[in-house]
Amino acid sequence: MKDTSRPSSSSFSTHDIFPSDAPLISNPYADPMLRLAEEVELLRDTLNLVLKEQVGVEFLELTNEIRIRATELREHYTVEGEAELADLVAGLDVELSSHVVRAFTLYLHLVNIAEARNRLRAIRARQLREEPFPRAESIAQAITSLKQEGVSSKEVGSLLQRLDLRPVFTAHPTEARRRSVLEHHRHIDSLLGSLEDPRLTSNERFDVHEALSAEIAVLWQTDEVRAIRPTPQDEVKKGLIYLSEAGYYVVPRLYRDLLSAVEENFPQASKDVQPFLRFGSWMGGDRDGNPFVTLEVTEDTLSRQRGIILNRYISDIANLASEMSHSSKRVGVSKEFEKSLEIDFLELPEIMKRATLRNPSEPYRQKFTVIEERLRRTHASGYATAVGSGAYSSPDQFLGDLEVTIQSLCANKASRSTFHLKELVVRVKTFGFHLASLDIRQESSVHGKSVEELLKVNEICDNYLDLDEDEKVDLLVKALNSGQDLFRNLNLVSLENRKVIEVFNRIKIWQQEFGSSACESYIISLTHEVSDVLEVLLLAQQAGLFVNIDGTYRSSLNIIPLFELVKELQQAGEIMDRLFSIPIVRAQIEARDNLQEIMLGYSDSNKDGGYLQSNWGLYQAQRRLYATCATHKVTLRIFHGRGGAIGRGGGPTERAIMAQPHEALDGRLKLTEQGEVIFTRYGDPRIANRHLEQVTHAVLRAALSPSSLMPSERRELFEPLLDTLAYKSFRAYRELVYETPEFRDFFTRVTPINELGLLNMASRPVSRSSSQQIKIEDIRAIPWVFSWTQIRINLPSWYGLGSGIESFLDEGGSLESLRQMYQTWPLFRSVIDNAQLSLGSSDMRVAGLYVRKISDDEVGQKIFRTIEREFSKSVRAVLRVTGQVRLLDNSPVIQRSIRLRNPYVDPLHYVQANVLNILRNKDEEISAEEKEDLQVLALQTINGIAAGVQSTG
Repeated sequence: MKDTSRPSSSSFSTHDIFPSDAPLISNPYADPMLRLAEEVELLRDTLNLVLKEQVGVEFLELTNEIRIRATELREHYTVEGEAELADLVAGLDVELSSHVVRAFTLYLHLVNIAEARNRLRAIRARQLREEPFPRAESIAQAITSLKQEGVSSKEVGSLLQRLDLRPVFTAHPTEARRRSVLEHHRHIDSLLGSLEDPRLTSNERFDVHEALSAEIAVLWQTDEVRAIRPTPQDEVKKGLIYLSEAGYYVVPRLYRDLLSAVEENFPQASKDVQPFLRFGSWMGGDRDGNPFVTLEVTEDTLSRQRGIILNRYISDIANLASEMSHSSKRVGVSKEFEKSLEIDFLELPEIMKRATLRNPSEPYRQKFTVIEERLRRTHASGYATAVGSGAYSSPDQFLGDLEVTIQSLCANKASRSTFHLKELVVRVKTFGFHLASLDIRQESSVHGKSVEELLKVNEICDNYLDLDEDEKVDLLVKALNSGQDLFRNLNLVSLENRKVIEVFNRIKIWQQEFGSSACESYIISLTHEVSDVLEVLLLAQQAGLFVNIDGTYRSSLNIIPLFELVKELQQAGEIMDRLFSIPIVRAQIEARDNLQEIMLGYSDSNKDGGYLQSNWGLYQAQRRLYATCATHKVTLRIFHGRGGAIGRGGGPTERAIMAQPHEALDGRLKLTEQGEVIFTRYGDPRIANRHLEQVTHAVLRAALSPSSLMPSERRELFEPLLDTLAYKSFRAYRELVYETPEFRDFFTRVTPINELGLLNMASRPVSRSSSQQIKIEDIRAIPWVFSWTQIRINLPSWYGLGSGIESFLDEGGSLESLRQMYQTWPLFRSVIDNAQLSLGSSDMRVAGLYVRKISDDEVGQKIFRTIEREFSKSVRAVLRVTGQVRLLDNSPVIQRSIRLRNPYVDPLHYVQANVLNILRNKDEEISAEEKEDLQVLALQTINGIAAGVQSTG
């Protein structure tokens, strides 16, 4: 019921804010989809009221007319109707176009907020329906199913000992929204949540609605496009928010879920349950193509991470101290605890005196006073300066204090008081004093140039880069075995190469200052040869990261080759075999617990060879790498460089995990979390918990479930078939993208690739080359995918699939074999289902609008017809293989979401196509000021379309 007794602070009436049929969103038990519809209706009505206030009734009527025309066009397409909508949009001036774009974009963002909230409601509703049984894709369900499938307690215990999940947050430029905008989104989400409280009075509900309209009004008045490019430090600050909030929240919960499930189903294996989640980061450490990531940036990042996690511990300890009011007059303490207090008196007498005066009969509060002080001193010092200062010299010392407290409480009838303490123990074991392990990454050719100059100034070789591969390897191995100090002449090396070399010296210092776990991995992107790895090993050795002490090798650095292109994926097993056969390399690996991490690049392999070839090549590479490591008795951990979009290895993570070769996973998973995916998965701790729960479920099942194993005879039948499909798909993709001379110009004209460089999404450039003439080879995978997403072609995530399948069938191949593969092989099912996600959100009619507007010549039309034919082939192929009538019939929620969003996204495409047409074809007819206004408008459409299709790169 609306409250008419209270005046509105806005310029329109209370009745406008609360129409008589306005949804109250107050029934927490209503159907999730019904409540989603209510929230979207409320947000739409509130937005309309804000637009009426901010821009006027005539503007509201204009946007409504555009929406109605777009909706009618979707329902009943006519050439005339499309022309009328195009003329209506084209007739708007830049200012009015900007308002229209921003209005539709804001609406789409609000819908996204409501849909994210609905995900949580659906998860909860599903859990309530399935109780008392474990909910689907949960850790409990995974463990329960393993027991039902006859897996032994010994097998489970062995898996738990090696279980290792490592999400790695990257700063790759795939989040188009500003941090300020995201903050407003979070406030709106919180306000919607408060409306679900059925206890709200009319006045309280009024206040929430007022706050909601105020947030939307502020969003309308906020610049959605960044004025300046973010610095690496900006990216670090933004990313660490998710890591320190959602990550910190989920770690003990996932551990507790696993422990509980194992205790119930495999009690003998419960002793093997350990914290299994670790976080990594590239933010502030990824130098590949980013000159702005300097030594100072990396050091600041490590210091910032240390400060964040120590502050969280300090806060937790302060809260625990307030809880621990146990009196020594009523309960005793253990001897070990008493001894720890005595040590505290010796090391921090002033602090202990103050604590005993303030809490004379409360020993646990005394202990926590000291712990808090030690943490504060640790915050102010580094590992190297902690000894003797009263600070903790390592996380193990902190854990020792926590564990002796827990043991004392448990021994004195206070075990119920240990819940939060045990959560903190799990967090300390996970985050240490470093929060996340910061990976350093650099491109292989950069090391080659530095090593060449290093060898030259030391008079070892004048032309290293001119040598063939065997000669390079021989020279590098000799240098590694010689023990010669190559850094003694570092002052003779050029500044550019000295910066590369200095990174290794600093890693040594950073490990001393922040702990070895803070910075222990070095990734070599675009690894092509054995020498690429040996160059980094040589630099690490010279910096003291790999040393021989009295015949015993010690190493504090994981050296990780990154195989990205089709050729390198095919040769990865052979390259690693050669490396493992070199004694000095093998010594380094053994010094790292005999574990070799190898990264696979989903993005560049897709861009290089197309969707199907990339997926198949990555699968084969994993099998070859596992076989090579098994031959050399080396433990393998594969690092999956997955992006958010399908064209960069994206899609549902649990589906991707189940599609990996069984033997290559083995309970270890490291993968990148990038861009808008970080916000989607970690923006809300509850969603983060569900995401990581599903990932853990998949890893457990993939490692041990008998039903997840594919029989060898079926593999022998399917693999040659997929090999044929992948090759035919590869040829179709390469013929279009790399063998059609005019394709580059078509791509750069029709898509907003040039404008993406102005979007200020991230600190890294969109191309590896600084040349004005962008080559397809030089474009980074993210803007490559993002550009195709904007015009609704989504080419990287399906092109060639149709040709591969159609050619196979035309040559007499069996459709039944393909259907059997789809039904029984997780890899092929994942490939097909991910492709139909992209095909389902593609739209050739929208894409045709861009072509007609911008590149309506014979060449442009010819290339687009080729794309259209392949699209039709791919749609037919997916439907034949799956047996579906329409795309996404197996994902009705996504299918419905795309259908409902299209009328709101279409106007943004019309505006963007108009703008790109002027910028591409009428550049000489407009002034510099007009061009700048049009570029800003183009950036606004990019943001809006990204919100509408819920994907960037």
